Amino acid sequence: MADTAGKPIDPLAGVAPHVAAVSLDNIANIAKQAFDKANVVPLWFGEGDLPTPAFVGEAAAQAIRDGHVFYTYQNGIPELRQTLADYHTRLCNTTVGPERITVTSGGMPAIMLAVQLVLEPGDNIVVIDPVWPNIGGITRLLGGEVRSVRMDLGEGGWTLDLEKVAAACDARTRAIFYASPGNPTGAMVPLEVQRELLAFARPRGIWLIADEVYYRLVFGREAGDTILDISEPEDRVLIINSFSKAWAMTGWRLGWLVHPPSLGPRLAMMVQYTTSGTATFLQHAAIAAIRQGEPFVAEMNRYCQQGMEIVCDALEQMPRVRLRARPEAAMYVFFEIEGMTDSRAACLDILNATQVGLAPGLYFGKGSESFVRLCFCRSPDLLREAMERLRPFLS
Repeated sequence: MADTAGKPIDPLAGVAPHVAAVSLDNIANIAKQAFDKANVVPLWFGEGDLPTPAFVGEAAAQAIRDGHVFYTYQNGIPELRQTLADYHTRLCNTTVGPERITVTSGGMPAIMLAVQLVLEPGDNIVVIDPVWPNIGGITRLLGGEVRSVRMDLGEGGWTLDLEKVAAACDARTRAIFYASPGNPTGAMVPLEVQRELLAFARPRGIWLIADEVYYRLVFGREAGDTILDISEPEDRVLIINSFSKAWAMTGWRLGWLVHPPSLGPRLAMMVQYTTSGTATFLQHAAIAAIRQGEPFVAEMNRYCQQGMEIVCDALEQMPRVRLRARPEAAMYVFFEIEGMTDSRAACLDILNATQVGLAPGLYFGKGSESFVRLCFCRSPDLLREAMERLRPFLS
């Protein structure tokens, strides 16, 4: 496309600078290299291979048959909000009311709402990494600055230095974002550390945004540690959750936000101007997932733990791999490869040499260029095949 003088037109010339500046490079660009290759073992995305339980699909179909296909409550239908409130109350050391729940069209919209709620252009969010990169993209899309604080990795695993967090904050820090359990590390932020974060943030008016999407995928436990256990309802705390992982509902695009009760009307307004609400029949499916899904969640937890053990047992025998701690939770192992300095190039080399798809560590924060992420929420046979393919390359 050219202007009247014949000069090429910059397609980004009319785009807001902070939007144009967001990188288009991501894990999907690696996966595109092999979309047409049937022999690839795809371990790059955060998605398992167990299908959504049949009773969830049947609940959605029945809701359509029952005519639940019209506009609805912007915070979510009352029955689902109460169901989610009861779910948290059962698992936590506190009572959670439905006025603290806003249903969203996926975990990503929940994060977007949380950041929109607290951030003004020019403000910053302190992000604890290694971390799923989308929080950084959202912050930049909204004109904010990302300030990264990297967790420390020792022989005992990943730990958070609170002094580093404090040093990164200033008068324009609006929120501290952390994921527990973490993606890509599978590490958890202990409850006592979350308590210290809360004690730091409260007097400074800084929000805590806690990504708890993997809260139910904690090995050997029913659930992880949640900041709901130690915070007050009106604390500046926002909790992200999703049906995608524990209930195998990635394609359903269903999530929720736990927030101070006073913000319910404000969040309803924000939903009105974005998605206008989540499809009603999907919300009825979500009710079924919560009420009937505990056996499946337990199965998913065991499935991930089995996958973790298969993968880590194999990786620990590969000379070029450095795995200092096994993940405690989630569905990923994040490991270093000796001699690797460019994880993107390395993942392409691994893909071409072994037909195994991995995610480059560089996407998860500075300091992770020598790491790759592998999703082990896959069938045992597929994981064993992947490990056999990787063994010659990583030995």
